[in-house]
Amino acid sequence: MIAAWFTRARESFWFLPTVLGVVALVAAKSLVAVDRVLAEAGVTDVPMLDTLSAAGSRAVLTAISGSVLTVAATSFSITISVMATTSSVYGPRLVRNFMADRANQAVLAAFTGTFLYALVVLGDIHPDESGEPVPTLAIHAAIVLAVVNVAVLVFFIHHIAQSVQVTTLEQRVRQELETAVDTVFPAEPADHQVPADHPVHAVAESAGEPQVRARSTGYVEHVDLAALVRRARACDGLIELVVGPGDHLVEGEPLARVRGDVDDLTEAVRSAVVLGPARTPHQDVAFAVQDLTEMAVRALSPGTNDPYTAASALDALGTALVRVVSRSPAPRGRADAEGTVRLVVPWPTAEELVRSVVTALRTYGLGAPVALDALLRLLDRLEGAARRPGVRAALRDQVEVLRAAYLASEPLDVDAAAVMDRLDALRGRLTTAPDPSTPAR
Repeated sequence: MIAAWFTRARESFWFLPTVLGVVALVAAKSLVAVDRVLAEAGVTDVPMLDTLSAAGSRAVLTAISGSVLTVAATSFSITISVMATTSSVYGPRLVRNFMADRANQAVLAAFTGTFLYALVVLGDIHPDESGEPVPTLAIHAAIVLAVVNVAVLVFFIHHIAQSVQVTTLEQRVRQELETAVDTVFPAEPADHQVPADHPVHAVAESAGEPQVRARSTGYVEHVDLAALVRRARACDGLIELVVGPGDHLVEGEPLARVRGDVDDLTEAVRSAVVLGPARTPHQDVAFAVQDLTEMAVRALSPGTNDPYTAASALDALGTALVRVVSRSPAPRGRADAEGTVRLVVPWPTAEELVRSVVTALRTYGLGAPVALDALLRLLDRLEGAARRPGVRAALRDQVEVLRAAYLASEPLDVDAAAVMDRLDALRGRLTTAPDPSTPAR
């Protein structure tokens, strides 16, 4: 639960500005206190720092606080406009990428932190006739922050212009997808991960109706696997989730089966399985695949008509899906330190992920030769990397369906010949079992 909350916080616009705002408040009060200590010690002139009057200090801090807040409001009005435009073209789910962008969060934090710092120091400046010393160090620190904010503004303009480029968006989504793939389909499964072919259900002995049901409605955003294993081990029981990250639940629908202390394990499952209003790519590899697939599909819409972006998105998908089909299936469960299976999770399969991509492009991309060429290139890469018979059979089925759909679309003869040759050659290679001695391409 804490990990999921922290992940949400890090992807919000308020977390980093809040942290930096608290730091700014503490720094302002600390520097003012240092100034007063120096004044009490008889240090009135700090080397290389000009001494300002109270009126002059107030004018400087008022200018800094007002201008910084104005720049912050203007800058993030631009950000919201860019987010709206990008979401309408490439998909509303990409808004999360802008909000999770550390650079955007840091810029907002710098502006708001500087504003709060100047405001607090301004409140500690008393009129000259009061006899209170002017906090020279704190005021010059505000001037330094103002200079830094100018550099931050220049950086922000450059960054936001770079962020709206489709290559940058694709790179971000691809990196999220690769991270999700490495999480769900690890290259080297750990000792505590139960292989997919392990007879987990025989161990579970959990036939029958699920005992644990959802207390709320939403998508499974995060599952604290380690916490579930610890609790199941403490109860000498077993937890079998019937839903995984990305699945949608309505209140009262099945969540898990448990063996052992039902009441204790029920509370553990409901605490460790976090439901939220939207899917996230951290454990949900199918959603990460969907993000890039949606970019490709939206690029093929009549309003956008950009098949080259669709081809680029499919190429980005290839870098991650090749890992999926070349690796072992996702571990079916997790065991404790003694090797006893304590948790079963229904992860997606490579076959399901490939099917979702081909189905979407088969539906929307057959009329765009550039996108179709990229899809065939993707399938060719997957065929070269796949070694498991089940994955190769699924790829062959998708090629068959794609071949039938392409013929049904009545393509021009000049285009059909080349496409059918590639599909037939790909089908032939998938029909033949790969040579185990030949490395994956």
